[in-house]
Amino acid sequence: MNRLREHIRRNLIGSILVTYVQFTPLSSLSLSSNMASTASDVTQVQSNKTTRFTSVKALTESPELTSLPPSYTYTTNPDDEIVEDPHEDDPIPIIDYSLLVTGTRDQRAKALRDLDQACEDWGFFILINHSLSKGIMENMIDNVFAFFNLREEEKQEYAGKDVMDPIRYGTSSNVSMDKVLFWRDFLKIVVHPEFHSPHKPLGFREASAEYCRRTWKVGKELLKGISENLGLEGNYMENAMNLDSGFQMIAANLYPPCPQPELAMGIPPHSDHGLLNLLMQNGVSGLQVLHNGKWINVTSTADCFLVFVSDHLEVVSNGKYKSVLHRAVVSNKATRMSLAIVIAPSLETVVEPAKELLDNESNPAAYVGMKHRDYMQLQRSNRLNGKSVLDKVKI
Repeated sequence: MNRLREHIRRNLIGSILVTYVQFTPLSSLSLSSNMASTASDVTQVQSNKTTRFTSVKALTESPELTSLPPSYTYTTNPDDEIVEDPHEDDPIPIIDYSLLVTGTRDQRAKALRDLDQACEDWGFFILINHSLSKGIMENMIDNVFAFFNLREEEKQEYAGKDVMDPIRYGTSSNVSMDKVLFWRDFLKIVVHPEFHSPHKPLGFREASAEYCRRTWKVGKELLKGISENLGLEGNYMENAMNLDSGFQMIAANLYPPCPQPELAMGIPPHSDHGLLNLLMQNGVSGLQVLHNGKWINVTSTADCFLVFVSDHLEVVSNGKYKSVLHRAVVSNKATRMSLAIVIAPSLETVVEPAKELLDNESNPAAYVGMKHRDYMQLQRSNRLNGKSVLDKVKI
């Protein structure tokens, strides 16, 4: 055990520099040989002139873009090439939020059983009839698009260098670690326990404050039902994970049209930190979740949430509920935008399996406890690759 803890400690690396993409005419692009230190550099010298792009959006708006730059060419693992639409005999679970909070006793009991099965079998479900109006959701989508449509120099004001920066704008995933760049730009904002917001565009602060307040309430209600399904007190997650000072973050992703989508990836297979992740998208498909060894295409309406079981819920449940692997593919037809809300323990909370669920003989602890803050730093210091970070805390 001590050796494992020391291994984890040594993996906690400090802050990571956010770099930028350099791009020139595609006919003569060459990839920098120093991939380890400058994973995002695509350089070519012609007439002593180099054009620099700091985002995929800016790259796609260049008239020079006719094919995919080599640094974005993503090789899919053969095991990851099985993609299907949901089957009628094994559909994506749908949970009716209204039955959890205002349903009759029998309706709530049925909704709890459905929630338990969804978390255990899929680690993922579609949430309908929640407490956010379509107008609030659409307003938030509009404001996120407005941010990404700001001038590049305005967005670069938030080009953070550390995972703990309260507002962080960037591209790809972790450009100092990525062997291949990913076809996305992102905006991440910490909104709880302290609320942060960019000062542009006008109206973003008000829209995001309302949206985050309401999604936080939805997340807490879901965790109440999940606690009960685990045989714990309904307020277990709220108390044990210190949700009064819990960590809530907006993670907005922009996936512009890609000239060769079959060669690129928006985000590779990964799971999320935190307890739950509530995601909505702008109606353009691209999300896939891994279920029974196959990638399942997920489509959704604009008024529902796509809910992911995340790493810390897997730890607390001692593996009963598994965090779901998911990825984002891109297209050449339309811009996709997704907006995720991370519901997570406080940064100072040591997340470990709930002691009430453990038995030294039949169900021993399967994970080492780790402070949430340290888990995030460990995640940031590793290349985005499946459950590679969660695997580091498995016993």
